[in-house]
Amino acid sequence: MYGQIEFTLDPKSGVPFYKQIILQIEMAIADSRLKTGDQLPTVRGLAVDLSINPNTVARAYSELEIRGILQSQQGSGTFISDKKIELTEIEREKILAELTRTFITK
Repeated sequence: MYGQIEFTLDPKSGVPFYKQIILQIEMAIADSRLKTGDQLPTVRGLAVDLSINPNTVARAYSELEIRGILQSQQGSGTFISDKKIELTEIEREKILAELTRTFITK
């Protein structure tokens, strides 16, 4: 668990793991569990926690960094940027449905 977010993956959902990580970070930002300046786990640390390849976590972080949602600082870590994330009602429902399915599966 990092900040107020516990990363979980659902191998049965059909959604690639990197996208599940992206969705969980976006939702945590949108509902204020993650705030500007909060540090995310290291790529290697999160990969070990989730028992996945570090390249999968790196891909998720990279996509979020390209979109301006994350900032990586060499030697310091990966942090939430100050870019606001506004989710439409449809996007929020889609993410909630995915998270609910993951929770129920567990």
